[in-house]
Amino acid sequence: MSEIDQTIALPNASSVFRLFLPEHLAATLMLAGGVTLYAVESYITATIAPSIVRDIGGLALFSWVTSLFVAAAVLGSIFAAMRPRGITLRGVYVIAALVFGAGSMVAAIAPSMPVMLIGRALQGLGTGALAALGYAFIRFVYPKPLWPKATTLYAAIWGISTVIGPTLGGFFSAGSSWRYAFIVLVPLGLTMAGLAPRLLPEVEDDREQIKTPVAQIGLLLAAVLMISAAGAITATAMKALLIAASVIAVSAMLLVEGRSRNRLLPSGAVSLSKPISRVYLTMLAMTLVLVSDVFIPYFLQSLHGVSPLMSGYLVALVAVGWTFAAFLSSSLTGGQAHAAIIIGALIEAAATASLTLFLARDNAEGQLLLVVPAAAAIFMMGFGIGLGWAHLVAMVLKLVASNEQDKASAAIPTMSSLGGAFGAAIAGVIANGAGLVEPGGVAGSIAAAHWLYAAMALPSIVAIAAAITLRDSRN
Repeated sequence: MSEIDQTIALPNASSVFRLFLPEHLAATLMLAGGVTLYAVESYITATIAPSIVRDIGGLALFSWVTSLFVAAAVLGSIFAAMRPRGITLRGVYVIAALVFGAGSMVAAIAPSMPVMLIGRALQGLGTGALAALGYAFIRFVYPKPLWPKATTLYAAIWGISTVIGPTLGGFFSAGSSWRYAFIVLVPLGLTMAGLAPRLLPEVEDDREQIKTPVAQIGLLLAAVLMISAAGAITATAMKALLIAASVIAVSAMLLVEGRSRNRLLPSGAVSLSKPISRVYLTMLAMTLVLVSDVFIPYFLQSLHGVSPLMSGYLVALVAVGWTFAAFLSSSLTGGQAHAAIIIGALIEAAATASLTLFLARDNAEGQLLLVVPAAAAIFMMGFGIGLGWAHLVAMVLKLVASNEQDKASAAIPTMSSLGGAFGAAIAGVIANGAGLVEPGGVAGSIAAAHWLYAAMALPSIVAIAAAITLRDSRN
């Protein structure tokens, strides 16, 4: 049996509900609560953002409500791993919850968009750290057979949040009621900070002694900010320029990381000869593909006559598919777990490519039978990534030394953020370049949908190739 197979050949674990047994309940509620804050807040704010602009202005800064949140979340996840000596993981949880609460208060009382952006940045810092802690604590609070179960629970939280978040946002979208969407989060952050010292274990800081990798952090943040800005720009040329600049920044970060003794990522993460790098590459590629779903509601409405509300529920099938597959595969071990990753990437690629047929067609009369195949493909996009995601996370947690576990855990949400940001921006370039705006109309939408999903299926091939090599790799 290869080393990779040994690392994931765990005894069969029972249901995800074992995470809620008395001995795990407190930690599960705290860690899942942090992930829930990140997930739900992302969707709530996306829903109420137009109301915020109507009330306090700042349309020119509209895109930064999300962009700064994402960039700050990356920085927050990095802080969880690169925190100063003397601050424990439990201490980071307290700090992150307090920062999130403070950011929520700033956002709630914001008189202008610049102040709102400060609040959103603080929220991002807090939730980014909390999301990273969800992974960092896994090895301390659960036995190994339950590690994939914990990540399955996190996937379920994101799936549920795609429905709950917009629904809650709708309650706060009228007039100035959006402020209450932030106000209610303040006592929640304070409560979580107060409960953390009681409900989370105090664990030893087993990190290696290194200096903060300032250069890598700066380049990574620059890349995230540029790619986030690209996602909000309509001019294709400028969007492409920002994407190129962001790619250069990431490349420079990887180059510096590979030569530096002060690493941001765990050992081997920037060398394709090491299995840990291929695990991260698989995560990045699969996330990048999945984010092409941002255009699905538009195509459903413009090409299939689907109402805005219904199109929102249909795109939520991505999250439903992810959650369903995560539960379905959570007990797989050894070679079966490895196969699930490969099969999942294949399913994601096929489902994405099939949208060139099922979504890119003129169905202005809204014939239901023509929408059903597209809905099935949307579901299978999420199903594909959900089938193997928990096992990818389990690999990350087992492939690195104990003194680099915090780095490895923090890199998981970072890879998701990078994949999401790059995927959204690249999807915009492809769709606009294929005719979404010019010539526009039905013909432009059909062309845009066809080329978008044909192109976005390609990164899945990278994920498939990377996943296949994991079986016989050596650390």
